[in-house]
Amino acid sequence: MMRLFVALGMPEGLGHRLAILQAGQPGARWVAPESMHLTLRFIGEVPRTDAEDVDEMLAGIVAPAFDLHLQGVGQFGQGTKTRALWVGVAPSDSLDFLQAKVESAVVRAGQPPEGRKFTPHITLARFSHADSNRLQNFVEGNSLFRAGPWTVDHFTLFESRMGKGGSVYIPLADYELKPPR
Repeated sequence: MMRLFVALGMPEGLGHRLAILQAGQPGARWVAPESMHLTLRFIGEVPRTDAEDVDEMLAGIVAPAFDLHLQGVGQFGQGTKTRALWVGVAPSDSLDFLQAKVESAVVRAGQPPEGRKFTPHITLARFSHADSNRLQNFVEGNSLFRAGPWTVDHFTLFESRMGKGGSVYIPLADYELKPPR
């Protein structure tokens, strides 16, 4: 079995810029810059043969390259029940188009449809218990955060393996996007 997801990797400089935000939150498990990504579709545990089907369907996607901007910060969950702290993505029709193509390809490969609405973000930290006051101050204090643009010219199928320090993400295949006209 393989645990798979499809994502956009972060340019090295952008990951390090996001890492500067990672401070002042007791109980946070910060994501290392080299592990930061924007998930287009979490697939989950699948047999290797299913992974080959997913790869084949993803390889057929035709979509243009585009620029993305990051903006603002937010959280999943509320108060002490916060599960994650994230940086948001500026609205992008091109990103939405690519994500819809990825979703369609994954379903055509025999995987169940995603039940959640696509909320583009890059996770900065995960929590088992958050300090709600400090977290609220962090979100308010960084609400005007902006970064980018960066050109998205490919997307990647990753395998997630559990390691000693958490998940390790292994790129399995890159899928190129067409240069913009």
